[in-house]
Amino acid sequence: MPLYECVFIARNDVTQQQVEAIAETVANQLDTDNGVPNGTSLKKQEYWGLRGLAYFQIDVRGTKSDLHSGSFGGAVVNPAMALAQALAQMKDKGGRIKIPGFYDDVVPLRDEERAEFAKLPFNEKRYRLDLGAPKLFGETGYTTLERTWARPTFEVNGLLSGFTGDGAKTVLPAIAMAKVSMRLVPNQDPKKIGDLFEDYLKKVMTKAVNYSLIRMHGGKPWMTGFDNHYVQAAGRAIERGFGKAPVFNREGGSIPVVATFQEELGLPCVLFGVGLPDENAHAPDEKIDLGNFHNGVIASAALYEEIGRLR
Repeated sequence: MPLYECVFIARNDVTQQQVEAIAETVANQLDTDNGVPNGTSLKKQEYWGLRGLAYFQIDVRGTKSDLHSGSFGGAVVNPAMALAQALAQMKDKGGRIKIPGFYDDVVPLRDEERAEFAKLPFNEKRYRLDLGAPKLFGETGYTTLERTWARPTFEVNGLLSGFTGDGAKTVLPAIAMAKVSMRLVPNQDPKKIGDLFEDYLKKVMTKAVNYSLIRMHGGKPWMTGFDNHYVQAAGRAIERGFGKAPVFNREGGSIPVVATFQEELGLPCVLFGVGLPDENAHAPDEKIDLGNFHNGVIASAALYEEIGRLR
């Protein structure tokens, strides 16, 4: 089978619109019946799915300026409290998201997928201790790996309001702000989820404050079948590079360009990587094992050979 290789080097601040324009250009120039997109992730596993993303900023205003809590406390609604109360309405005690319609398009986990996840040598106690968490928590009815890879989430990414310096200041803040995000799974759509969230926020936010919702950015989830022959070819390539067959699973992070390439080119994407879970991705001390890197070079070369044998 003839193969084409296109290498894209992009900054983190490239917009989804720019990516879509690039993908459309590539689709118009290549005979996509004979090509397959390939990406690399930072795990030594073989992926058939990624979560999507919907990211928002909520700005709440109570008064035109900060007030003295002794002189005005009890007369107006505290926007920090109003925001906290609204955010508390986003999940129930079992970790399920309460936004009406949120789960309507979620593709349920198949028994075969759960069996693949269960093959991993995952120690939940060690995982908790490594994170420094007193207890793990998530949506009832799913394992930790299932929740982080194949179920949607709602998270508060940042909060800001009032006096946050050293010491004490009895301020009644005028404004409060939160950044929130939702990880999405197939077949959730970021725009539809944004509309549902906007409607629900309007319902749970008190009318005693003004607020605005900013849609920051988002990306679609992606999934291909783990029995797809391209994915299986990548699995064989990894086995040739590392001497051991990989485990097939999903990844909880988001790479919106993968779904865009698959939609625009009409081809399944393949993700495989050479990293380890403890390499502190995105942290200041992020690292990579050189042995894995060198084996990854071999596996990458083997990938093209394996795909070339498919036809």
